[in-house]
Amino acid sequence: MSTQTTAIDKQQLQATALKVREHIIRMATDGGCFVGASLSAADLILYLYSEWLNVNNGNLDDPNRDYLFLSKGHDVPALYGTFAELGLMESERLKNHLSIDDHIYWHPNTKIPGIEFHSGSLGHLPSVAIGVALDIKIRGGKNRVVCILGDGELNEGTCWEAMLVANAYKLDNLIFVVDRNQFQANMPTEDLIPLEPLHDKFAAFGAAVKRIDGHDFDALHEAFSAYPFQPGKVNVVIADTIRGRGLPSIERHADRWFCNFTAPEIESLLRELHGEHQTQLTSETLVVR
Repeated sequence: MSTQTTAIDKQQLQATALKVREHIIRMATDGGCFVGASLSAADLILYLYSEWLNVNNGNLDDPNRDYLFLSKGHDVPALYGTFAELGLMESERLKNHLSIDDHIYWHPNTKIPGIEFHSGSLGHLPSVAIGVALDIKIRGGKNRVVCILGDGELNEGTCWEAMLVANAYKLDNLIFVVDRNQFQANMPTEDLIPLEPLHDKFAAFGAAVKRIDGHDFDALHEAFSAYPFQPGKVNVVIADTIRGRGLPSIERHADRWFCNFTAPEIESLLRELHGEHQTQLTSETLVVR
């Protein structure tokens, strides 16, 4: 049965997503950030917080709120950018990225309101999300739990162990979302350890699976409106995305996963984001991690 039936303002979501991407790009300097993966996850994270999750400034400590665990913690610029646009964080605070005077850095930190758990070491948060979802089930709660995974993260065996446990306990209040941008660090996933057929693999582990365009707000809305996908089964959304989405100069570029841009390059990239021109980037722009 659907829990989300109201219409969405797609035009407003697209405009806000553009602003989130601006924040991400601005954080990719003075030390840099994982800009490619953050851009791929921006639409997904924005949709969840603005349209689906029961999370807002007034209920961050309410035990009845929904939960989002960003297991692929290096995407946190997309989360921070979303927080800024939705009023969970002041936009000016994003200028403190990597500053010793704040807690805004390359991975989520629970000292920032709205961050549910530290992450960065991949493969850990599925188990945390399971623990929270199981507690909710035991208490008879109605909270929903979302755990966002990277596709390369699925090489961690803990992810698949978590799938087995989640279905053993029939955690249909839990949704695993895979940001399927086809890249793992600085190479395509299918060139390292092939993941496909990913839908069939999750189904074989007992999940109810939907695969969608992760940049299409209508597709996101349709998928999450169908929650729970099948009673008694953990939900999985495979969101096909483009790493570096919005910047043609870095989209799908294997070597553009962590970047540290100069101030002039940031301004040029912001113009590119708005379709003014395509930036020419040199090898000095890139910091490989």
